[in-house]
Amino acid sequence: MGVGIVSYGTYIPKYRIKAEEIARIWGEDGEVISKGLGIQQKSIPYLDEDTATIAVEAAREAVGRAGIDASEIGAVYVGSESHPYVVKPTATIVGEALGIGNEYFAADLEFACKAGTAGVQICMAMVKAGMVNYGLAIGADTSQGAPGDPLEYSASAGGAAYIVGGKNVIAEIEATCSFTSDTPDFWRREGQPYPSHGGRFTGLPAYFRHVTSAAKMIMERTGLKPSDFKYVVLHQPNGKFPTRAAKMLGFSNEQVKQGLVVPYIGNTYSGSSLLGLAAVLDVVKPDERILLVSFGSGAGSDAFVIRATDAIESIERTPQVWDKIKSGVYVDYGLYLKLRKKIKVR
Repeated sequence: MGVGIVSYGTYIPKYRIKAEEIARIWGEDGEVISKGLGIQQKSIPYLDEDTATIAVEAAREAVGRAGIDASEIGAVYVGSESHPYVVKPTATIVGEALGIGNEYFAADLEFACKAGTAGVQICMAMVKAGMVNYGLAIGADTSQGAPGDPLEYSASAGGAAYIVGGKNVIAEIEATCSFTSDTPDFWRREGQPYPSHGGRFTGLPAYFRHVTSAAKMIMERTGLKPSDFKYVVLHQPNGKFPTRAAKMLGFSNEQVKQGLVVPYIGNTYSGSSLLGLAAVLDVVKPDERILLVSFGSGAGSDAFVIRATDAIESIERTPQVWDKIKSGVYVDYGLYLKLRKKIKVR
């Protein structure tokens, strides 16, 4: 058996705001934006929640589910575009909280929404090279969107953690590849509170080009076709893009729906595709294959062919992602502004 996923964990803040509540504030323009994104509601971090706390909670669930001692983890990588510190790693906070010890590799990663999957690739390579027995890769974010901007309807919070190793593998990573270019579709300069984006430009030359190219590349390299996969999980910036891209690639809605979480929790950025994958791992059966393709603005996509092993049946797969999604507490726009610290006090 090759290298793959040994365990996984997730965290989604319990607070939610409905897209219609945001649209109520911004009038007709808001209603048009809301309907066009395919997002019903999104998650909101509480005042004491950030990327570090989300990463820690997801990692703790992954370690507990794996049934291993945290000291066996030899590398920790946290991918995010909302690290709580500009200068101070999140990865060391996670390592300390887990009680890993002092002998481990650690770094924060940033590549918009694909930084988490980049961490999976790094851990995979380190395990294959014999540098570590287990690597921990996390994608977590508390994403930002300016009031009234289309991003306000989608930018949310959440994360997923994956333990990668070469033994007790529940889902083997049979292949991975990346498609990358310098495409400036989304950015945030130092000191700016909210990101900027290229509007419609973020679609065809950015998201669709990279996601479909990475997917086609890995299927060509492995000799697989859409019908060989039980599930497909694509990065989910909204509810429309992943379903459209899946259709362009020849996948059915049936293959998409289990991992399509964005309509109910919004775009968790670095946690997006990894949360979708976790929702699939909750139900996948041995020998069923999953195609995972992330996307990060700037721009790039990481693609993975993942096959569930017999060990998937013996791991504890509760609480499940969809159970966490359904347990939300709704707030109004005023409390949302407070929780997201959008109200400035002099």
